Amino acid sequence: MPRINLLPWREEQRRERKLHFAIALGGATVVAIAFSFIAYLMLGSMVSSQETRNQRLRMEIKRLDKQIEEINSLESSKQKFIARMEIIEKLQRSRPEIVHVFDEIVRTLPDGTYLTNLTQTDRHLKFEGVAQSSTRVSAFMRNIEGSEWLKNAELEVIETKKGEASGATFKLSADEVTHVEGADEGRPGPKSSAPAKTTIMVRRGGAS
Repeated sequence: MPRINLLPWREEQRRERKLHFAIALGGATVVAIAFSFIAYLMLGSMVSSQETRNQRLRMEIKRLDKQIEEINSLESSKQKFIARMEIIEKLQRSRPEIVHVFDEIVRTLPDGTYLTNLTQTDRHLKFEGVAQSSTRVSAFMRNIEGSEWLKNAELEVIETKKGEASGATFKLSADEVTHVEGADEGRPGPKSSAPAKTTIMVRRGGAS
């Protein structure tokens, strides 16, 4: 019976299998590298696109912030303009009042009484003067309470010095009645930082 040696054939088959395996492994490696490179390129493109969008968003945000600042500046200017207009309107409405107030002071001041000083702080008036007697001061206060332009007469000081012909010196206060409160009701105007103060000398009658 003949004997056949199969070792060379088996060795050749083993080499072919190793070669096929090496080729398959190399192909798989190349494919994996190609996929990795493609994924890297895609990821880089996505990152670059997102950076572009972010830059555009930042530019739009800056533009909107600038517009908001301009709007706020315009709103502030508008409020200042409205405040000035309200002050002007209020002054125009109240301009005749001071004339009426001074005329009313002359009307309420009794004979034999004269003022040495009149101070106005906003709507508050302070009178300093001399009267022939304390009854003249009382009459002055009653006249103030009955006045259309004055109210809240309050005596602060009255001094009667014997032996002097000047009579009684007095200090009293009152409030000016505004006739534009109804027009300003429900629409608060701007508040001034400091009330206006006016000092005036008024005299009526003579002290005997």
